[in-house]
Amino acid sequence: MGTSFVECPFRINAHFGGNSRSFYPKVEVSSVKFPSSVEFSKLNSWPSPSSAIISTSKGCSCQIRAVPDPEKVATPLLDTIENPMHLKNLSLKELRQVAHEIRSELSFIMSKTQKPFRDSLAVVELTVAIHYVFHAPIDKILWDVDEHTYPHKLLTGRRAPMQMPGQTNNLSGLKSKSIFDPIGAGHGCNSISAGLGIAVGRDIKGKRERVVAVISNETTMAGQVYEAMGNAGYLDSDMIVILNDSRHSLHPKLEETLKTPINSFSSSLSKLQSSKFFRKFRAVAKGLTKRIGRGMYEWAAKVDEYARGLIGPPGSTLFEELGLYYIGPVDGHNIEDLICVLHEVASLDSMGPVLIHVITKEDQIGEKDQSTAISDTDGEDSCNSDSLPSSARPRTYSDCLAESLILEAERDKNIVAVHAGMGMESSLRLFKDRFPDKFFDVGMAEQHAVTFSAGLACSGLKPFCIIPSAFLQRAYDQVVHDVDRQKIPVRFVISSAGLVGSDGPTHTGAFDITYMSCLPNMIVMAPSDEIELAHMVATAAQINDRPVCFRYPRGAIAKMDDALGYGVPIEIGEGKVLIEGKDVALLGYGSMVQNCLRAQSLLAKLGVEVTVADARFCKPLDADLVRQLCKNHAFLVTVEEGAIGGFGSHVAQFISLDGQIDAGIKWRPMVLPDAYIECASPQEQLSVAGLSGNHIAATTLSLLGRPREALLLMC
Repeated sequence: MGTSFVECPFRINAHFGGNSRSFYPKVEVSSVKFPSSVEFSKLNSWPSPSSAIISTSKGCSCQIRAVPDPEKVATPLLDTIENPMHLKNLSLKELRQVAHEIRSELSFIMSKTQKPFRDSLAVVELTVAIHYVFHAPIDKILWDVDEHTYPHKLLTGRRAPMQMPGQTNNLSGLKSKSIFDPIGAGHGCNSISAGLGIAVGRDIKGKRERVVAVISNETTMAGQVYEAMGNAGYLDSDMIVILNDSRHSLHPKLEETLKTPINSFSSSLSKLQSSKFFRKFRAVAKGLTKRIGRGMYEWAAKVDEYARGLIGPPGSTLFEELGLYYIGPVDGHNIEDLICVLHEVASLDSMGPVLIHVITKEDQIGEKDQSTAISDTDGEDSCNSDSLPSSARPRTYSDCLAESLILEAERDKNIVAVHAGMGMESSLRLFKDRFPDKFFDVGMAEQHAVTFSAGLACSGLKPFCIIPSAFLQRAYDQVVHDVDRQKIPVRFVISSAGLVGSDGPTHTGAFDITYMSCLPNMIVMAPSDEIELAHMVATAAQINDRPVCFRYPRGAIAKMDDALGYGVPIEIGEGKVLIEGKDVALLGYGSMVQNCLRAQSLLAKLGVEVTVADARFCKPLDADLVRQLCKNHAFLVTVEEGAIGGFGSHVAQFISLDGQIDAGIKWRPMVLPDAYIECASPQEQLSVAGLSGNHIAATTLSLLGRPREALLLMC
């Protein structure tokens, strides 16, 4: 009998004794199945030295000790700012103090919510400078990535909702949209396109407001950014693009990558480039060389490009080639330099598109802030249990995927992995460390990832293309034409499928079942637990004549098994019955099978005998299984964590053509509602969507004509 000590998220320390399972309070999970009943003694919810004992039916016990919350730092200047106009009369010293207070406020809020904050901490001074120089909401300020907008939203009147006690989601204020947001940020790489559209619309209407688009170097890996820059250079509309360069790199050894130097010379050069005198002198020189003719203008342009490339950072001439006037690099944490450059750029009329290169650091955190910092957050999944250190979270589906892939890659030397999306789940580093030459992280370049995987497959390899559901949407054309139409065996691993908690609708994976299952050659499947996930990895590795995809949710695994063995290939299109009953059949797809089992447990106590089946495959559908369920039951309920048009629609198509509806089967689909579900915990989102175990049980009781009991289940 061993003991273990685990430091859990949300400032709770738990000590476990005996052969116990891990206990993780308030961790966002998609589904968790606890093997034993747990009795809780009265817990003190206030910070105190006292402790509480938790005992289980198996004799295990754990002790929970409350840890005091981090102390909130006073923010006297920030408390006076209700909108950006209140920044205008502040001195440089006071602006620096505002930046410090914003950083302290964000660190405190994020330590309470487990939301990533390093991206926002990197742009605090930049945000303060932007709002000091420009006049939002008259001037339009657009952001590429939602995680960069928190300082902006703090300064634009959305601070109060985060400080209200009892909020289930303290980020609701930060996630809200207002008149200061011309277009929503979220999936990245859209701000220049939208900003250019706003700028052209302004020109047509004869208005004069400024348009500022803030992008990050992470989103510059997406092709839409360069498409927008090229069009902006061609149209020559006045707009300002600010490149927030936080020194991200896909290079495996960051110390070997080229870094843009920030010093007094670069600061002076940036100020010179943005000054009215230099811009007017450059414009006059261009005019003179054009008048001289005889190739003088082209020669002068080459000299100008060479000189700017010689003294500027690597890659700076790329933006000039696209038609944007390059200024930089600028120290993103020096408010004085930022204000100087932004003011000069804003004061010019008919300047055309300008790109300001701002260098920031994600580790720009004060000593006091570091005490509340969350370490090792990873892009898209850092708001949930997937991103927490492995020693402080339950095992997730991503962990199991990495383990299964490693086992398969050890058996099959042709297996490789391609990852795309914003950030990378920490568990995938296991595969990367084990097979560094067989793992390819292409960043936010999903279209490239899909076609790159198709090329790998054509060379005889077995690529597993791992992309979050919300990001795979951007590569759908490549999925259709470069993979499915040609029956190229790419294995799509769709992560973060379904609801994703506090990341909200921008990262919700609601549509992949629908848009993948409508493709003629695609095999579409989903595991109900981590064991099935291992089997589907093995199954996908054996399919060599067509593409295949499988999805898994964000969060903790269903059964909490300690280790996975080798997966066993599944017969294509074969589901299975988990529990036999006679009154109603629940046919679950993917993670919703676990909620069907919860519903069966509730209904069994009410005397309702329920059959629970795991469909496994959406396409090809297990026709024999569906036919058997229709024949042996009066009611069939399909449950999926996906949008209308997915698994339930395939079942409806089959039972209508097969004559099962004519034979009398009563079918009810349970899917995500036809709406975007806002930020909340995963369990709250499931309740809003009507897909919890209680909702499934209540739907079943309603079908059986027992509405009163159904209503009681929802109370």
